[in-house]
Formats: sequence, C-alpha cells, structure tokens
Amino acid sequence: MPDASHSPSLPRSHWQARLSLGFVNDAGTTRLTEREHVGPLRVQKALYPEHPSVCHAVIVHPPGGVVGGDQLDIAVRVGREAAVFISTPGAAKWYRANGHVSRQTVRLDVAAGASLEWLPQETIFFNNAHVHLDSAITLHGDATYFGCDILCFGRTASGETFNAGTIAQHCTIRRDGKLIWFEQGRIEGAGTIMHSPLGLAGKTVCATLLVAGKPITPSALTTLREKLGPQVGITQTKAILVVRHLGNSSEVARALMMQAWQALRPLHLAREAVVPRIWNT
Repeated sequence: MPDASHSPSLPRSHWQARLSLGFVNDAGTTRLTEREHVGPLRVQKALYPEHPSVCHAVIVHPPGGVVGGDQLDIAVRVGREAAVFISTPGAAKWYRANGHVSRQTVRLDVAAGASLEWLPQETIFFNNAHVHLDSAITLHGDATYFGCDILCFGRTASGETFNAGTIAQHCTIRRDGKLIWFEQGRIEGAGTIMHSPLGLAGKTVCATLLVAGKPITPSALTTLREKLGPQVGITQTKAILVVRHLGNSSEVARALMMQAWQALRPLHLAREAVVPRIWNT
C-alpha cells in the first residue's frame, strides 16, 4: 500500500470497517463461533499455539494504516469459561488527518469464568494525525481482562516528531455494571502536555497494561516492581492493576510490557505466558 501519510490526494473513499467476534467454551476447547466483518478488518483463523482451551486470534487490517476519516469498529464477546488471546500482526499506523478525524471503537464483553487478553502491538501516530480512540470493556462475575496499549507519537526513527495533531482517548471498564476504571485524555501535538511533567514530559512513547482480576499479593507486587525496575510505575487497586511506562523507545516499552504480562499471567490465569510467534516477526 502506498504511504498515505504522504498522499493527501490519494483517490480512495474512507474505510468504514467493522469486525465482530464471538468465542465459546466447547467442552474445554475455546472456539471462534462468530466471525462477521464489513470492510478491511479480518481474523483469518483460530490458532491454538499453547492449548485447545486458549484460542488465539490475530486481527488483520489489510490496508496497513488508517487514513483521516477512516473508522474501525471492533466487538468481541467471550462466553463463560472461554479463554481468548487477541493481538495484531504489526504496529497500527494512524496517518495524517488530511482534514478528517479517524476513529476506532472497541467493545469487549467477557462472561463469568472467562478471560480475554487484548494485547495488540504498538500504535504509531504520524504527525498531523487526528484520532479518537474509544474502548469499553464489560466484565461479568470473576472474568479476567488483560489490556495493553503502547502509543508512539511521531516516527522518531525517521526523525519525525508529533508537533501537530490531536489524539483523544476514552476507556471504561465495568464489572457487573459497576464502573471500576475510567480514563480519558486529549493530547495536542502543539500543546503543553507533550512536554509537561504532568503529561508526557518530552517522551515519545507511553505504555499501559491494565489487569482486571483478583488482586495479587503484596509480596508478588514487590517482586514485580523489582523485576521491572524504575522504568515503570505499578499501582494495585482493589479492582485494577496498572503498569505504566514513559520513554523514547517502542522496543523498550514492548519488552517491559511483555515482562509484566509474563509475570502476571500465571498469577491471574494459572498458566504460563506463551509468547506468540507473531510478536517475533
């Protein structure tokens, strides 16, 4: 695909893409039983790299990037006692706005006894991107949720900074109808938050891992902090464990989030973390 960030007059209509996935536990095997899509969002097949009880799915966006005006809608439902791991084959790229706002809406619903690991690879915002990201996670009973975001502002490897554009985020997590996590923010490329110590403090990469499940023990929390070191901040509340990192390298952020996931997965899901091959390609 041509680099749409450098093709403001590229003759294409805006993509309106939707993907709906449903998973159920079938006698100990998690199966992908619902797969509906409109536009360029796909899951090609269910994968079982670790055990039939855990279904892995890779969401593919064939255009390779999101142009101003595109809209992506993703809905995932995980049935009782099912276990699902969802990732992406590579970094998501949000190109410059060209006068339009791009949007992504994610709706995740996880039944009692089930788990969903939502671990896409990093997201890169090109300069002059205008993006709205909206995520709503609904948990039932003792459902467990892992969710990770690695946000990269500008293509630093190409010498590009994010000094124009807007990124707006809104995220909620509810358990049995009760709001247990609410976060929203708006980052202006030309605003002070990019350099404020209360914002990104001049860093170009921020990463967050949220884990909604049974709180880990104080000793496990101490061990995790010692393992990850001073590059991350870790907060444990009654409902959510939060791991955050600010830096200038997507590779470092990804490695830290992976280490956190590898340490926390056995504690929350009673199974070892099997790194998907797609993360190493």
